[in-house]
Amino acid sequence: MLSASEITRLHDELTRRWHEEDKFCPSSADEWMDRVARHHRANYDLWHIEDEARTPGATDADLASVKRRIDTTNQLRNDLAEQLDWALLDWLSSRQLPDPDAPLHSESPGLMIDRLSILALKIYHTGEEAERRAGPEGHTERNRSRLAILDDQRTDLAHCLDALWRDTLAGKRRFKLYRQLKMYNDPTLNPAIYRKSSRDSAS
Repeated sequence: MLSASEITRLHDELTRRWHEEDKFCPSSADEWMDRVARHHRANYDLWHIEDEARTPGATDADLASVKRRIDTTNQLRNDLAEQLDWALLDWLSSRQLPDPDAPLHSESPGLMIDRLSILALKIYHTGEEAERRAGPEGHTERNRSRLAILDDQRTDLAHCLDALWRDTLAGKRRFKLYRQLKMYNDPTLNPAIYRKSSRDSAS
């Protein structure tokens, strides 16, 4: 069910396609890979929304709007990463896995896939910079060096993901769903929201 090489290939393909055609909508008969694609799209959108916040000359109103979109998109990203783990654990449960007595891994596959997704975006944009002709002196060499580091990091992480999955299937290791439990978007948990609501109600 889980293959790191298939996931990284999909991340790279979708990153390229979305930069060519933003509305491109991937479709697959594989429900698992569809989940991976939806999660990657959230990271893709988040990357570009955050770029808007760094635009020179952005007004306070622009930044406020961008911040709200960042919060919403980041919440979606975290929810979708959790859904990846739910799907894997559901698939495993029908096979009496993970073994509850196996050593616990500190990071879940969903969180590792989230890191792979971000690395795919870094690799794509660093590759763009390495090819940019109008860059300052040394720009190409610097970004080629960075690209080699990012490729190495992604290769290592992909191998670790595959190893975790193999060990889980063999009953040698287990993972749990680690809920993010974000507070900032919850009007009952964020003091900046519920205090203002209380003041508005009292006035």
